[in-house]
Amino acid sequence: MMDSLLVLVRHGQSEWNLKNLFTGWANPDLTELGREEANQAGERLKALGLSFDTAFTSALIRAQHTLSRILKVLGQEDLPVTRDQALNERDYGELTGLNKDEARARWGKEQVFLWRRSYDVQPPGGESLADTAARVVPYFEANIVPQLKQGKRVLIVAHGNSLRALIMHLENLPGEEIAKRELATGAPIIYRLDQDMKVTSREEPKG
Repeated sequence: MMDSLLVLVRHGQSEWNLKNLFTGWANPDLTELGREEANQAGERLKALGLSFDTAFTSALIRAQHTLSRILKVLGQEDLPVTRDQALNERDYGELTGLNKDEARARWGKEQVFLWRRSYDVQPPGGESLADTAARVVPYFEANIVPQLKQGKRVLIVAHGNSLRALIMHLENLPGEEIAKRELATGAPIIYRLDQDMKVTSREEPKG
């Protein structure tokens, strides 16, 4: 049996990305650049001749609108789409809506860096990356892995931290390593997986 196809895409630039704000579960839409990044993601996948059987995204509109644009470029606007808050961005708690520079001035660079880039330290009232993984990975195993094992081609459009949690699981990476990895907005990551859900190839097509 051929390897399964799984493609991950972080949403395009959001209005709060542009303003350098902690976004988390807040629900800003895409900027004009974000919409263009979503279109470009679709074009990259189309150029590779890829199509999908099903798609998953979060409960947040920046991811949903990115997915809609990708599917429009692919001519797959009728594709079945599942939306679930299990794929939402990490909840930044009391940091949500704050400018990152203002947060550094308030709490200090080292503390904010720890909240942003450590694996298991929670910001006040929010989630650590470990907490995010604790909801993303079980959702993936219960709802997406069965589809992949059936040979379905799956597209997931989500967020920097929910996708980090998933990549950590797929690539068997330690939390400290994945916490440092940056995911570009609107940049597809293409995985091929065997029947045991082991990664056989990973590709990041450029424009």
